[in-house]
Amino acid sequence: MSSESISQSINIVHPVTLSHGRNAEVWATDGKRYIDFVGGIGVLNLGHCHPRIVEAIREQATRLTHYAFNAAPHTPYLDFMERLAGFIPVSYPVSGMLTNSGAEAAENALKIVRGATGRSAVIAFDGAFHGRTLATLNLNGKVAPYKQKVGVLPGPVYHLPFPSKDNGVSCAEALKALDRLFSVEIDIADVACFIVEPVQGEAGFLALDIEFAQALRRLCDEKNIVLIADEIQSGFGRTGERFAFSRLGIEPDLILLGKSIGGGVPLGAVVGRKALLDTLPKGGLGGTYSGNPIACAAALATLDEMSDANLHVWGAQQEQAIVRRYEAWLAGNVSPYLGRLTGVGAMRGIELANADGTPAPAQLTQLLTLARDAGLLLMPSGKSRHIIRLLAPLTTEPAVLEEGLDIFEACLKKLV
Repeated sequence: MSSESISQSINIVHPVTLSHGRNAEVWATDGKRYIDFVGGIGVLNLGHCHPRIVEAIREQATRLTHYAFNAAPHTPYLDFMERLAGFIPVSYPVSGMLTNSGAEAAENALKIVRGATGRSAVIAFDGAFHGRTLATLNLNGKVAPYKQKVGVLPGPVYHLPFPSKDNGVSCAEALKALDRLFSVEIDIADVACFIVEPVQGEAGFLALDIEFAQALRRLCDEKNIVLIADEIQSGFGRTGERFAFSRLGIEPDLILLGKSIGGGVPLGAVVGRKALLDTLPKGGLGGTYSGNPIACAAALATLDEMSDANLHVWGAQQEQAIVRRYEAWLAGNVSPYLGRLTGVGAMRGIELANADGTPAPAQLTQLLTLARDAGLLLMPSGKSRHIIRLLAPLTTEPAVLEEGLDIFEACLKKLV
C-alpha cells in the first residue's frame, strides 16, 4: 500500500486499506475481516457507524451542512453546547467553545490562559501527548518523532515526571521535582497553567496518582494557576465514567475534549469556568468549521447514548473481561514477554517486557503483525513503543471482544 500523492511523513501502523466497518469490526478492500481494538485511536467509543449517529448525520445533512457559528449561530451548535455543559461533572457553571480537534482545543486553551492570567509559562508532564500542531508539540513529553527537525517551539514550557502506579514514579518524587522546578527553573508567579492527562494515552495508559492530582489542585488554587485536564482520549466513558478526572477527586478549570465527542465525526471542545472562557476580546475565539452542524448533530446523538448507566455497564464489562484474561495469561505463563497491565476501567494497556523488566519493542512489533494476520488490529504506545493500548469500542459485543482476546492470547504464545 503506497501512494506518491500522500506525504511519506505520515506513519502507517497497519498496511491495510479499510472499506467499511460495523461496531468493533472492520473490513479491508480485499474482503478480510478484522476485529478493531484501535477504535480510530479512541474516537469510536460507540463503534463504527452507530445507527443513531448515522441517522443523525443523514437527517442534519438534509437541513444544513455547514455554517460558521461566528458568522451566524445555528441550532445544532446551540443545542449541543447546552447538553455538553450539563454533561460535564463539575460544580460550577460550564462555558466553552467547539473546535475541529483535540489539538485545536489545546491551542485555544493556551490562548485563554494567557489572556486570563497575563502569564505565558506552561507546565506539562513527561510522556504527555497533546497534539501535533506547533504549540502542542512543545507540550508533548516526548521528542521522537514529534519534535524532530521542527526547530524552536512556542513556549516557555517545562516538564515534570508523571506520577503513576503504572510507571513507578511516586507522588513524592513528582512533588520533589516540582519544588526543584520552582527553585531552579522558573518563578511560580510566572506560571499560567498546568496541563495534565488524568490517564496518559500515548505513554501507554498511565493513570495519574490521586494524591498528586489533589496536591496539584491545591497549589493551583493557592497561586491562581489554571489547571487544564486533557480528556481528549480518556473522556466520554473510556474509563467507565463520563470523564477520568472524576476518579481523582478534583475539578479542573479547563477541560480539553475531542476524539469520541463526535462519534467518529471531527469535533473537539475546550470547556470550563466561564470567567476564563470570556477573557479574550470578541473575535479572539472561533473558527470556520468549528462546531459544524453535522458534527454537532453526531455529537448530540453520541450524548444520547452516553447515560451514566450505559457507561458504567460498558466500562465494567470490558474492564472485567480484560483483567480476567490478563490474569489468566499471567497465571498460565503464556509468554515470557507479558508485562504489566496499565490504566483504569476499560482504558487498559498491556506491556511487553523482557525478563529483567526492560521494554520489549521488538516483540510488540512482532505482535502487531501476528495479530493483524490473524484478524486483529492493535495500537502501539509507550515511551519505548512497548505497550499495546486497548481501545475497542465500549459497545463491542462480548463474543467479539472475547474473540479478539483469544487472538491476542494466541499471538502472545508465538512471540520469540
